[in-house]
Amino acid sequence: MTIQNKIIAITGAGRGIGRATALHLAARGARLVLGARSETELEAVADEIEAAGGKAVFLVTDVTQRSNLEALVRLACDRFGRLDVIINNAGIGPISRFDALQVEDWDTMIDVNLRGTLYGIAAALPVFGRQQKGHVVNVLSTAGIKIVPTMGVYAATKNALRTATEALRQEAGSNLRVTEISPGFIDTTFADASIGDPHLKASINKRKEELAISPNAIARAIAFAIEQPDDVEVGSIVVRPTAQD
Repeated sequence: MTIQNKIIAITGAGRGIGRATALHLAARGARLVLGARSETELEAVADEIEAAGGKAVFLVTDVTQRSNLEALVRLACDRFGRLDVIINNAGIGPISRFDALQVEDWDTMIDVNLRGTLYGIAAALPVFGRQQKGHVVNVLSTAGIKIVPTMGVYAATKNALRTATEALRQEAGSNLRVTEISPGFIDTTFADASIGDPHLKASINKRKEELAISPNAIARAIAFAIEQPDDVEVGSIVVRPTAQD
């Protein structure tokens, strides 16, 4: 049961859950391949890992572009010779009521949350097939477990991904592990980065201040799934604040 020397690619690695996970796994001895849209944020995470004695490379990655995910996986193979785990973490949540008709936001959530993860899976599977070994970790959300107003399309993207993840798990056979992680309210800049409606953003941030937990909680859950022996698959983990409904 170890993470030492595993080669792990993470999307959305520049901030929030992705950043916390990258730092935690690097501290456990993994070698990281970091992808996100912001080169500045990626460089900062990679520098922090390297300063602590770890190993990390990065590539600016837009998950809505399939070629970007293929390039991220190729970077892992070129620099480290293989890929052990891909963590499809990149996601956005410009939530709103349906009657606000933020159709462009709906499209973007579908592109990033669902299609972006599918592209990550598609990029990694050929490598895992050649290796006869690999692990797909998809970051979902408790928004897909308890459906509430304003989160309809966001939750729909996460539940579509939940369905795809379970189908992949059943297809995977004995050489591929598949894990879904569903975070609850996590203390990140997610709302500020995604939500345009100032009143809704204020409401979400107020609730976050009341009960959110550290993204390190999600990093530990992901590490738990990864560190299991090869014949042990942790299929689903839900991590939420104890005070969350």
